[in-house]
Amino acid sequence: MVRDIVVLGHPALRSHAEPVAEFDDELRTLVDDLFETMYHAEGIGLAANQIGILRQVLVVDIGDKENAEAGRVALVNPKITAATHELDRQSEGCLSIPGVEEVVERPWGVRVEGFDPEGNAVTVEAEALLGRALQHEVDHLEGTLFIDRLSPLKRRLLVKKWKKSRTEAGSIK
Repeated sequence: MVRDIVVLGHPALRSHAEPVAEFDDELRTLVDDLFETMYHAEGIGLAANQIGILRQVLVVDIGDKENAEAGRVALVNPKITAATHELDRQSEGCLSIPGVEEVVERPWGVRVEGFDPEGNAVTVEAEALLGRALQHEVDHLEGTLFIDRLSPLKRRLLVKKWKKSRTEAGSIK
């Protein structure tokens, strides 16, 4: 089921998600809904916070044509346990702050440990776009947005631009 994605200003985006204790049908339905919502919004990642659910669950699909399963990940209670010293600067956007992007510096690669929706321990070694997407979504679960990784000036300008675009579109009075 496609769920509504909450946008900047919603308290769930600034909240720390709670760890998942039960690996049940409700969790698997949540994962399915996250994927469906992400695909509907044409994104490459989505965290449960972004649909207003404060549980440590994320999904990512970078659309890797050569190895579809390598680019499609669902993680429960994910933790970044290692990161490369090599940094990468790329433009990022967010389904919860639609219409704006900015260059963000992050480690080129990460190791993320957690569980799959069945409760099996999983370790994902990821670089480039997959590594960036996983870092972005883990940040969401900790109540951090990509704009928090910008300078205060860039963050203010980006938020102002986003609010202006929402006002012009009639989304905010």
